[in-house]
Amino acid sequence: MRPDDLFHTGIVVDDLDDTLARLTAAVGYRWCEKICLPSQITTADGQEIEMESTFCYSMGGPRLEIIQATPGTIWEPATSGIHHLGYWSDDVAADSARLVEHGMVRELHGGPEDAPMFAYHRGQVGPRIEILARWMSPMFEQYWTDGKNPFS
Repeated sequence: MRPDDLFHTGIVVDDLDDTLARLTAAVGYRWCEKICLPSQITTADGQEIEMESTFCYSMGGPRLEIIQATPGTIWEPATSGIHHLGYWSDDVAADSARLVEHGMVRELHGGPEDAPMFAYHRGQVGPRIEILARWMSPMFEQYWTDGKNPFS
C-alpha cells in the first residue's frame, strides 16, 4: 500500500439519510444510491457474524463513505467523526499482515482468511484503516460515475 492508494474517508453515523441531506445542503455533495448488503465477516477472535450493512459514497471527491451505524459492531460512530481511511490493496492478506507487524490489530475481515476482500485494522491512535481488494475498483468507479448500486 502507498499513500496514493487512499480512496475514501469513512464516517459512521446514527442517521444516514439526515447526514446525506445535511452534507448536500452545507457543502453541495452529490450521492450515489445507498447500498444495503448482507455481509459475512470474521472477527479477530474467529467469530463469524452475518449482518447487513448500509452505506453510501459521494459521487465526487474528496470521496466520502457514509455508513449507517450497526450497534454491537465496529460500525459505531467514532468520537472524532472519522471512522476509517480506506485504501486499495493488491494483496489484502499480505497488506493485512504488514499492518499487524506494525502494531495495527486486525479487527475483522470479509472473505476467506487466505484471500480476504477487505479487512479493518485499528492502531493505538488515529482512525481505523480499511483495505479493500483493488480488483473491486472498476465496479466502484462505475458506481461513482453513474451513482447506480452495483450490487442490485
